This record gives sequence, structure tokens and C-alpha cells, in this order.
Amino acid sequence: MAENIVLSNTDYKVVGTRPIRPDGTDKVTGRAKYGADFQTAGMLFGKVLRSPHAHARIKSVDTSKAQALPGVEAVITGKDMPGANKSGASRGLQLSSDNLLARSKVLYKGHAIAAVAAVNQHVAEAAIALIQVDYDVLPPVMDVRQAMADDAPLLHEDMTTTDMGERTDKKSNIATHVQFSQGDIEKGFAEADVIVEQEFTNEMVHQGYIEPQTASAVWNQNGEVTIWTSTQGAFTARDALAPLLDLPVSKIKVVPMEIGGGFGGKIPVYLEPLAALLSQRSGRAVKLTMTRAEVFESTGPTSGTYMKVKMGANQAGKITAAQAYMAYEAGGYPGSLVSAGTQCIFAPYDIENMLADGYDVLVNKPKVAPYRAPAAPNAAFAGEQVVDALAQKLNIDPLEFRLMNASKEGTRRIDGPIFPVIGNVEVLEAAKNSTQYKSELKGPNRGRGVATGFWFNIGFQSSCAISVNTDGTISLVEGSTDIGGTRASIAMQAAEALGIPYEDVRPSVADTDSIGYTAMTGGSRTTFATGWAAYETAGDIKRQMIERAASIWDVSADDVEMIDGVFQHKLDGALKLTFKELAGQLSGTGGGISSQSTVDPKGAGGAFATHVVDLEVDPETGKVTILDYTVIQDAGKAIHPSYVEGQMQGAVVQGIGWALNEEYFYSDDGRMENSSFLDYRMPTSLDLPMINTIIVEVANPGHPYGVRGVGEVPIVPPMAAIANAIARATGVRMGHLPMTPGHVLEALWAKEGEPASLQAAD
Repeated sequence: MAENIVLSNTDYKVVGTRPIRPDGTDKVTGRAKYGADFQTAGMLFGKVLRSPHAHARIKSVDTSKAQALPGVEAVITGKDMPGANKSGASRGLQLSSDNLLARSKVLYKGHAIAAVAAVNQHVAEAAIALIQVDYDVLPPVMDVRQAMADDAPLLHEDMTTTDMGERTDKKSNIATHVQFSQGDIEKGFAEADVIVEQEFTNEMVHQGYIEPQTASAVWNQNGEVTIWTSTQGAFTARDALAPLLDLPVSKIKVVPMEIGGGFGGKIPVYLEPLAALLSQRSGRAVKLTMTRAEVFESTGPTSGTYMKVKMGANQAGKITAAQAYMAYEAGGYPGSLVSAGTQCIFAPYDIENMLADGYDVLVNKPKVAPYRAPAAPNAAFAGEQVVDALAQKLNIDPLEFRLMNASKEGTRRIDGPIFPVIGNVEVLEAAKNSTQYKSELKGPNRGRGVATGFWFNIGFQSSCAISVNTDGTISLVEGSTDIGGTRASIAMQAAEALGIPYEDVRPSVADTDSIGYTAMTGGSRTTFATGWAAYETAGDIKRQMIERAASIWDVSADDVEMIDGVFQHKLDGALKLTFKELAGQLSGTGGGISSQSTVDPKGAGGAFATHVVDLEVDPETGKVTILDYTVIQDAGKAIHPSYVEGQMQGAVVQGIGWALNEEYFYSDDGRMENSSFLDYRMPTSLDLPMINTIIVEVANPGHPYGVRGVGEVPIVPPMAAIANAIARATGVRMGHLPMTPGHVLEALWAKEGEPASLQAAD
């Protein structure tokens, strides 16, 4: 079931419709070219040697046998990374480079040490087997709390903690401590009649994109490098490559191929600099592609965490205080995005007294990468369960309790910003009035859970170019990689602005030499920011077309207007040309018309979602079956409602996997034991119910069409909503993700007071 709740009266001709995506035919027929499809004459194939240890010093690397193998054209190690080995290289650059090719130490199993390029894949694999590495194996640190202990083995012996913005001299695995506060937390808890405090943990999970990372490179003799890659941002990749390769950005061209999923995991570079250096060494094109095990073990999952949340409320149902302690795994290098978690955890609520501490902690696991609203889903799993427990203790309906405390326009977030127009209340009201929530849930061992989530959304730079064709169509070139249908959503906004049919827009995604700077496709920014660039460019095209019509008619441009794609004189009704008719006259009346715009919009509006889930718990096995699910979300304005619904439903599927099955499972010595889609259990259609969607549209005043980002906020509530439903079904509140049958069963046994060991024996 799909439903739209429109809270604005603006009518559009194209925006809000559901046209066919322009890239669909090529993708379903196999003509679309993905990263692994790149081919060129004389191309070599690369392979990467990766560490079998989670934590070890590299005493020596001997590549002589590999270099001597017939068919091997190039071999590189960490000492060949030009940026990190350059005199005066920054600490940040050295860390980034070391994550791509380790120099002195490996910090996770799968950490890259060397790479080879050979005439075929088989020779490349044989070559890496000949590379001899002498390790001094060290004890791994695999748990975030263990890593924070004063006596924990240090991953980086020279790294000290940055505490609330100040660099300290304390050597520790805690890279950063951030804190946000508001009001008086002690006063708030003193005013509470009911207080709930609970600890929560979750394991690392992967984004689960189908297409593995792949990159090809040609380093020309003139010093210019071209990269073909599966990336969420061609310019983002170029910016990362420049310091790593010690090249100016003008010497690097990144060609984005079609991308088979990303969810944030394809923002960082992994293979691109290795392919470039191997190409430089060999003088030939080089392609590298990861195996699925390499994707799991050597790219960035999202953080495992330890969190403790405490909240208090008075008898009237007002939350008086909220406090969070949040320790996030960064992996082997800093960068867990824990700060975003601290900013999001209490954002759905108007609370006077708040305190949140976040810790970015190093462990012997892969360096984490963004995964759809990074850090917010973990935070919501903890925060929304405590909110639900408060509602239970106060005997208040969980949605009503959220409405009583909901953040709204004018509410100050814990990190300082004051909310402009937001749709949090409207989303909660729509959830309360939804068919699922108003229905009766019957049967034993069944429960209904709700949870709310928030994500900021961002703007950043985007560029768009439009040229008018003589047949009345327009060619639109954008710099945003298309992951979820943004060719369509950008084209729709241009068509709306020009008053022409969507089918008359020919959109394409360009490389870094062919369009202005455009930030990555991530942060729920693309339809918002690149759509704004298309809107601005279309406005300039409209201005030029009006001037051309005025020139043809020999009248003032001030007397010409465009209404619904028709140019007409304001006073003389006989002077009228359709967009197509005027386009057909361009070549003979002064030449073609084109324009390009680069924008950096600041009006990104935060988004809220509330999820309702019904489920059943099997008390004999602990298995959780999802019975029904409804997603309610504020999209500001759904440019293409089908794509918005797809984002909502897709995020729920990922959330169900994260909640019930997905996890990085490590041995004590730091080996990932389930690095395949066979053992890393992602949900299939057999695990899922029909997922109902309700799109709420509270227009974002910071965008011409009211757009809010929609791609990230729907993954924030699922884990918490499912945990709350389990609590309502069983009386047991789960504190650990994933909530596998084994974990649920152990929790049920603990509730009954019988030791798990005895239950297992039975």
C-alpha cells in the first residue's frame, strides 16, 4: 500500500509524476557499462596481497620472486605510495595512504600490503603468492570497550586523543571524544518521576551492495591519469587521489561508470590509486576488481558500538532529561562518524536538558565507511528503545508519547542548530492514523513496535549543464553519479522549470573534465542540490529563450513571457511560439542556446521518519517473523514518488537484515568468519512482508520545489522499531544487534530465570 499526504497546494506538471527512468533500458538489456565492463587494448590485470593477521608489524616485504615471474609487469608496496612518502606529508595523508597499502603495520585482516599487475588474473594471483612478508604478530583489539582501556594494546603508538577539540598528550585508542550538551542534565533527572537507563551493543554490518569495488587506470607518459571506476562521486575520488598520488587535480580525470549499489560504501577510494601506480610502473592500462571476501574484509562497514542511554520523564509525559554515552568502532584508522550519532539520537524530541558523549575508537577491524545515515541507526536503536520503555512505564501510547515530546519548528537540537520548518509532528500524526496502527494485532507472542528517526541531509556543490537541441529537446549533463534514479529526478526538475515534457530531456552523467565540480552522491543531497543546479540552469535557458523570441519578433524581452512551455507576447496574442518551435529557429537566428550552473545551496532540510512494525516471536526457537510494516516519511516534495517509495522500502529491507541477522562475526584472533553472501545473512523476499509506504510532504522552504533528502532517514528507525515490537511481544528488551534467534532465545530463557546452559542442555 502506498499513500501520499500532501501538506502543500502547489500543482506541478512533471514534478510528482512517475515517468520511466531514462537509463532503464540500457540496464535491463545489459548495455550499461559498469566498472568491471571496462576494456582496452593491452590491459593488465591486478591483484592485491592482503594481510592474514589482524594486528602485526611488517618486518620486511620481499617482492623479488613475484617480479621475476613471467607475465608480471609491475609490483608496488606501501613504500611506493608517493603522497605518504613525500617529505612533509601530513599525518592525515599518511594514515589514508597506509589504509590503502600498509607500510609498517597491518591493522586488520585483509589490510593491503602489495599489489601486482600481470598479463592475466591467473598470473597475478600466482605472483602475490610469491611475495614474502615477515610479520611480528601482535594481539588484536576486537572490542570497543577493550580498546578504550588504559592497558589496551595500541594500534598507533604515536596517536593521542583529541578531547572536545583539544589535542591531548594521552596515547590511546580513543582518537576523538566529542560532547554536546544543553540545559542542566542533573536538574532534568531530578525533575523526572520515571527514569530508564540501559546499555546497548551492535556488531559491524556491511552496506551489502551487489557490485564489488573495481577500478581501471591509465597513467599516460605526459603525467596525466584517467580512472574508470565504480564510485559515488567522481570529483570526490579525484580529490582523494590527488594527494595520494602527489598530483594536481588537473592531471587526474575520473570517469564514473554505472554503479551497482553503494549506500555510502563507495565514497572512499580503495583500488583506484593502486591501479594508477601499477599503470605508471607498467606503462599500460591496469584493472583491479575485488572478490566478495575482499569487499567484506577490506572495505568499510559501519561501526560496531557500545552505548548507554539514560532518560527521564515526569508523570505528565514530558521528557525532562536525556543522556547518552556512545563509543563507536572506527576500525584501524580514525573516522567513525560518532559525532553524527550524538547529534541525531535525541533530535526527534524537544528536551530541555541533554548531554551526549561520543568516542571514536580504534579496533583491529577495517576502517569504517558511511552506510546510509551513518551512526544514526545505531543511535536510534538505543535511544528509541529507552523512549519506548518510558512510554510503557507511564502507560502512554508510544506514538502519543512521541507527539507529546516531538521536536518542531523552533526546537533547538543538542548540537545547537534550531529546526526550521520540519515534518516530524505531521509524520507522527500520519503514523497514528495509518491503517496498520489503527488495526488490532491479535494472537500470542505478537507485538507492535514504533520508532522515529532523524537525518540532517546536506547541500554542497553541484553542477548542471543544459543545451537546447533544434528538435526541441534538451541535453542535460550532470556530475552526480546515478545510484537511485537521480537522472530522472534531476531531469524532471529541469522539465518542470522549462514547461516541457519529461521525455524531452536527455540526461547524462559526465566525467570530471566535462562538468563543473559536483560533490558525491551521498548525504541525501543529490535530488536536492543537483536538482537545484538544474533548476538554476533551466532558469537561464528560459531567459535566453525569451530574449531570442523577443529578437525574432523585434520586441522588448520584458514584453515576452513563458507559460507552460509556450513563449508569448504579453499584449499581442498573435506572437506565440512553443518551446519546440522556437528551438527549431535557433540555428538561423543567432545560434544555439546553452548554460551551466554551479550551486552550493544552504537550505537542506532535515528529514524525519516513523516506522510501525508488527511481528511474531517463536518462543521455542527465538525466530522473529515480520508480519506487517509501514514506513511514514517526510519527503518535502516527492519529485518521483516511486523512487521515494523505493528508497523507503529498500532501507527497511536493510534495516530488517541489520536487526535480525547481519553482523561481522570475528574469531578471537581477528579473522572474519562469514565473509560471503552465503554466511553473511542478508534478507531475501522470503523473509519480508509487504512494506507499506506513506509519503508526507511538508515542503522544505530551502528548495524551489520543497525537496528534502529521502535516501538515508528510512534506515534510522527499523532496528529500534523491531526491538520495541519484540519487547511488546515478549516482555524482553533486547540490547544487542543482531537479534538473532539465538540471542532472542537466550533473552527469553534469562527472563524465565533458568540459566542458558541448562536450557541448551534440555
